[in-house]
Amino acid sequence: MRMRTLDCNELVELVTAYLDGALDLDTRERFDLHLAECDGCENYLEQFRSTVRTLGRIEESDLDPDFRNRLLDAFRDFRD
Repeated sequence: MRMRTLDCNELVELVTAYLDGALDLDTRERFDLHLAECDGCENYLEQFRSTVRTLGRIEESDLDPDFRNRLLDAFRDFRD
């Protein structure tokens, strides 16, 4: 029986867990299969990795306090 690959929406939901190495083996395999078949999701993953690397280099003191607060508000609203 052929393993069902993830669709693009499922991959997006799992990308953080994938990068953290937190997926179970079956889900990781399905994730990798989807990446092998979908250039769009492969590009998304690379963009996500690049964003994480860039944000990891920013110190809180580098941000203007008003800008920092606007970012926090935007993400807070996004999660609600």
